[in-house]
Amino acid sequence: METRYSSGPHDAVTGFGRRKVAARACVADGKVHIRNFLREALEELGFITCECEQPDGLRAVVGLERPDLIVLGLSGGGIAANEILERLAQSNFGGKVLVFGPDGSPMVTAIVGVGEQLGLGMLPLLPTPFSDRELRSRVLPLLPEETPPNPPVDVGEALHANWLDLWYQPKIEARSMTLMGAEALVRLRHPTWGTLTASEFLPDEADPHFAALSDFVMGRAIEDWHYFVGEYGHVEIAVNLPVAFFQAPHAIENLTRRMPTHPAFEGLLIEFNGPELTQNLPLAKKVARLLRFHNIGISVGELGPEWPALMELTDFPFVEIKVNRSFVTGCGDDRLKRSACRSILELADNFGARTVAEGVESRPDFIAARELGFDLIQGYFLAKPMEPHKFARKVLNRPMTLSQ
Repeated sequence: METRYSSGPHDAVTGFGRRKVAARACVADGKVHIRNFLREALEELGFITCECEQPDGLRAVVGLERPDLIVLGLSGGGIAANEILERLAQSNFGGKVLVFGPDGSPMVTAIVGVGEQLGLGMLPLLPTPFSDRELRSRVLPLLPEETPPNPPVDVGEALHANWLDLWYQPKIEARSMTLMGAEALVRLRHPTWGTLTASEFLPDEADPHFAALSDFVMGRAIEDWHYFVGEYGHVEIAVNLPVAFFQAPHAIENLTRRMPTHPAFEGLLIEFNGPELTQNLPLAKKVARLLRFHNIGISVGELGPEWPALMELTDFPFVEIKVNRSFVTGCGDDRLKRSACRSILELADNFGARTVAEGVESRPDFIAARELGFDLIQGYFLAKPMEPHKFARKVLNRPMTLSQ
């Protein structure tokens, strides 16, 4: 786990200027897979996390990281947990402690009792196994209500500090529920604000770091593909790039040179935002025609009200159309949305392009998308975006199931 340092005063809601910052949590347990699991779950809730394997390292963690929450596991036994609690008390730890373990276990009951006797702020026990909802209910009071400023950080600073990462959201075949690929979504792990989505920090085309960010996204996606194929086989990755990226001289040549030479490589998707694509159709079509000779397809992403512009095309070099969530969400009960979806599906069928329903976040939307005839489905109802190792473990390593 990458260590992140902070210098703010230690209290449950730390100040950054006049704003609140993300809460910090330390996962203390002797087993690495347990630490990784809890770290991922806490980061999805908005915490900045660190780890502690042994009691000896706790003093440094409390001093440097100043966590608001210690999540204490018992895989090291009651003696190790007891020692951790004692060291927290000696350090005058003013945050909260969350113990997780089997409900009713004598050891768990004893550890919670020790923490209370030492005067530590003990949260109600988190019984194992636990759900995301149960974890959230325990730690919700520690999460600040304010959101970070937009943008909270200069992208150049984020690139230099190695704060950027790619998370992956699966794209599922609507009928068979098999994995067909994944969309790579850029995330920023800010040392103050925690994990931020692209909408909170992406620069515009005029930003001097715009091209560098696109280069990072492509380079990291290729690195992750090599990890996926080494462990599980080929995965079709879709990468978001702006059409303007290809205005630069030699952009296509430089991109194709970076493609994997691995014999398992079956191709890559580049997703152009629908509104931007329709505003730059000549360039987008040219890029699509050239890239398909290198096993790279162009997907029309987030296609919404601008879709009629595509009906005027006599040729369609794009391999996929992703329908915007504004049309998909609630389409089961909205006649106008269903009509728009049907029209886009007919357009895609005429050109031989596959279709993706984006933003499917409820069972009714999932059912409606299947009934309408979408080829693929993507959204929180099936799976949230997740970091590469979690994506590999939870999606590539097991059959796909509904998340709700």
